[in-house]
Amino acid sequence: MTSDAALLESAIPAIKRARGRPRKTVDERDDGNRRQALLVAAAQLFRRKGFAATTTRDIAAAADMQSGSPFYHFKSKDALLYAVMEEGMRSALSRQRAAAQAPGYAALEPVQQLRTLITVHFDVLLGPGSDFVPVMLYEARSLPPREHKALSALIDEYESLWLPVLSALHDRGELRAPVRLARLLILGALNWAVQWFDPRKGASLQELTDAAINLFIKEF
Repeated sequence: MTSDAALLESAIPAIKRARGRPRKTVDERDDGNRRQALLVAAAQLFRRKGFAATTTRDIAAAADMQSGSPFYHFKSKDALLYAVMEEGMRSALSRQRAAAQAPGYAALEPVQQLRTLITVHFDVLLGPGSDFVPVMLYEARSLPPREHKALSALIDEYESLWLPVLSALHDRGELRAPVRLARLLILGALNWAVQWFDPRKGASLQELTDAAINLFIKEF
């Protein structure tokens, strides 16, 4: 009796392991990387060719996958478009928050705080791996209403990070336009840079930031 009980007890861990989730295959463990590869490929193609002209076959080929692979990660091309835009906005939010929370930021003059926000914004739009937000700027009309509303909430959250700085500048007389209109005009002008900026023509992101500050802010 004792030996039978001991045998049963020793078998319990094996039974529990058998009932648990099986170990993931190499492909399953790589799901996150493959999903990210699809997002990067889709962002590049959506920006270069446009959403309507890009096929899932194009995206799969660019990500070095089989033509049906995108549907393992995204149920449709529309879902992939939204994922690209959401990824871009969440990354932009994270980077702006990190800049605003960096040591020393709070002690800066408002104009220097604005300079920081503009520098990060230009890097989001024009720096390495910068296809995500430009796709959002020019393809958001392709989203269905529900996804468009969710994306708008992220955009509002991002733009709200600019209001304290612009309010401080307005209070000091360095920003003459009403704060909310100034926010729209400034971000609209910055965003338009994705249409014309060409690093081969000599302007750096820092020079763009300097020009933007001189255009929008009256420094005494």
